[in-house]
Amino acid sequence: MEVTSNQFKQEASKALRNPVLQKALGHIEEGFVEARNQAARRLPEFEQMRDRARDIKAHAIDNLGFYLSQFEDQVIAQGGQVHWAADAQEAREIVAAICLDQGARNIAKSKSMVTEEIELGPYLEAKGLASVETDLGEYIIQLRDEKPSHIIAPIIHLSKEQVSDTFYEHHQKHGYFDKLTERSALVKQARSVLRKSFMNADVGITGANFLVAETGSVVLVTNEGNGDLVTTIPDTHIVVTGIEKVVPTMDDCHTLLRVLVRSATGQDTTSYVSFFTGAKRPGDAAGPSNFHVVLVDNGRSDMVGGVNHDMLRCIRCGACLNHCPVYANIGGHAYGSVYPGPMGAVLTPQLAGVEQAIDLPNASTFCGKCEEVCPVRIPLPSLMRHWREEEFARHLTPKPMRFGLGMWSWLGRQPALYRVVLSMVQRVLGLFAKRGWVKHLPMGTSWTLYRDMKAPKGGSFQQQWRRR
Repeated sequence: MEVTSNQFKQEASKALRNPVLQKALGHIEEGFVEARNQAARRLPEFEQMRDRARDIKAHAIDNLGFYLSQFEDQVIAQGGQVHWAADAQEAREIVAAICLDQGARNIAKSKSMVTEEIELGPYLEAKGLASVETDLGEYIIQLRDEKPSHIIAPIIHLSKEQVSDTFYEHHQKHGYFDKLTERSALVKQARSVLRKSFMNADVGITGANFLVAETGSVVLVTNEGNGDLVTTIPDTHIVVTGIEKVVPTMDDCHTLLRVLVRSATGQDTTSYVSFFTGAKRPGDAAGPSNFHVVLVDNGRSDMVGGVNHDMLRCIRCGACLNHCPVYANIGGHAYGSVYPGPMGAVLTPQLAGVEQAIDLPNASTFCGKCEEVCPVRIPLPSLMRHWREEEFARHLTPKPMRFGLGMWSWLGRQPALYRVVLSMVQRVLGLFAKRGWVKHLPMGTSWTLYRDMKAPKGGSFQQQWRRR
């Protein structure tokens, strides 16, 4: 997975100065956060369901080999094939080989974060295979040659005007020469253009939200219906998904679906929840004759039993992004990875290497909101803290920071001196305060450039404790 996470600070700075992006990010609170809160309130047993969802995923990951083997047996029994990919390159090669073997010329894709992770689209294009994203958001960023900025809302960073400009530029070759401005008209035009991609597709490629070991079923959750068209019209359906998506039973899947949708979009359920089990059988009205599942490892098995073991529970709902104050101010592209926000701050160093992504775990206030809303209760702050510790252990931290941390550690072990220094710092900060706030510090401009600090008053905690 190619990332540009080592440019995080520069990209975050640009994002903070981008007025269009800032306006777009302002919709997260009402569009996702409040919707999730209302959905949780409508379901009294929501917190108990989160506990159950956590336990289901934990059990599945603890017994990953068993359930993946069971899933493979069931897929084969239903007339499908399972392919195992150790890394991104092997996954790309498997998918391309299936497409070429079928004589495919046109490919229709449904939204899949794993195909983004392994950069499948550019690889297929290099092989002469035309691949079209059919999820509306993914289709737009494909036209713009961008990466998604959110794992469930890939164009959350764009305005309606930018989408209008994109369609005007790219849809003239399809016979559309008018510049549209209304959302309904833009959607109608996209539907008309994409309809040809569905009808002409030789192969349909999707991801998977869950894999049910009990039945060999692949579960797909969408709001647009493109997933059903991608999987039923072409003669070949290829599922590309991570090995951690497997769950034991259909009942387990139903529990996870209930917390996934409420956490992701605040709905009780999505418009489409589709179950695909094997190839088309005699008498079936529609469906693919060829059904393939590509199970991608790409570093996931290395996480089993390790420090980041709990991250394998992630069901890609996006709730941690929606509630993260850092993401809400800079969006997803600054992270330089297809996995942004708190979940990306844990996953990207694991998948791409800590040296390439060490700024991401530091891009957190550790407010704990991500863990508070995670439907499978992943301790994201603790996992980010692990990467910070790894950064320090590998001497990747800048020397001035290491020196400062060393001095702070030493000072903390000298109680009397600590109290004297703390008292002096409080007085100095007070000199720079105006109307109760510190807005500029001569040696702290990188901190005060974007934020103000409340001036200390009332003495230290110990002093207040003694007074009371």
